[in-house]
Formats: sequence, structure tokens, C-alpha cells
Amino acid sequence: MATPQFLSSFKYSDSLTVVAISFCTAVVCEAISWLLIYRTNSYKSLKSSIDKAAKKLETMKTDQNPNKLSNKKSKTKKIDRVETSLKESSRDLSLFKFKSGAVVALVLIVVFGFLNSLFDGKVVAKLPFKPIGIVMKMSHRGLQGEDSTDCSMVFLYFLCSISIRTNLQKFLGFSPPRGAAGAGLFPMPDPKTN
Repeated sequence: MATPQFLSSFKYSDSLTVVAISFCTAVVCEAISWLLIYRTNSYKSLKSSIDKAAKKLETMKTDQNPNKLSNKKSKTKKIDRVETSLKESSRDLSLFKFKSGAVVALVLIVVFGFLNSLFDGKVVAKLPFKPIGIVMKMSHRGLQGEDSTDCSMVFLYFLCSISIRTNLQKFLGFSPPRGAAGAGLFPMPDPKTN
């Protein structure tokens, strides 16, 4: 049986079970991240250096004085130095977070396998629309029948995991620093180098 006895007669029991397990998984993953990353001094120092560099860069860019043409080159060099420092700190932060990513991935794989065995071939929700091609392949994965509005556990778990974990990170204050928003292992290319 996929759901507890008291929920089995409830119409949306399978959907609510998937959402509840997704929420619990997000809490466990954030607890692991807190243990391995967020409580360490090196993370805190990297985050503060990113915040300081982002503020400094923002003030340098907004503090353009058109009367001083001779200082324009030196100011540009200073801005480039701060940008480089910010990129390096953001990269270091991403690499620092990478080690807990393996543990979190293992937890997610185990939970996904557990849910897949519970809800294999079972419709857990009905979509209020007929999805397009690639979305239908994800939402109807592992289900029998031709009703494209049927939703499998995989699709519901995927949507819940993305939305719940992101919002939980924001609520707990674990979202990435402001200056590291576009940075990561694969940041956007710098238009100045072209």
C-alpha cells in the first residue's frame, strides 16, 4: 500500500504523500547542507567577502564622475580588479558547496527510488491542461493509458522538489549571496573579453 491507512480513502492522498515526502526531503537536504556548509567559518568568510565585493562594485559603478577623465582608466582597472575578485570568490563558494552536493544527491536518489517503487505505474494527480510533447513525456512517464492529463509521481516530485527547496533556502536564509547570483561553475561570459 502506497499511503498510510488513514489517508487511503482520501481523494488526493497519493498527491499529498508525494508533496509531503518532497517537503521532508527538502528539509533533510537543507539540514545536511547546514551541517556541511552553512555553519562553517570558511563559508561565512566567503559569503561576507562576496557581499563586500558586490557592494564595493555597485558603489564604484554608480559613483561615476564625468569631470575626471584622467582617472577613468584607473577607475576601470579598479572595477576590473573587484569584478575579478568577486568572480574568484563566487567560484570558490561554488566549489565549497560542491562537496555537500554529492551527499544531497545520494539522499535524493534514495528517496526517488523509494517513491518510484511505491508509485510505479500509478496516477498520482490530474493535470488541468494537456501538456506539450516533452512535458507530456515527463508527466506521463511510467503510466499506462493514453490520457495525457494523468500525472506520474516523477513529474509531481520534480516540480515539488524544485519549488519547495528553493523557497525553503530563501526562508532559512541559505540563498546564495547577492553578488554570486549569476556565478557558479559555469558563469555567464564576460562581454569585455570579446
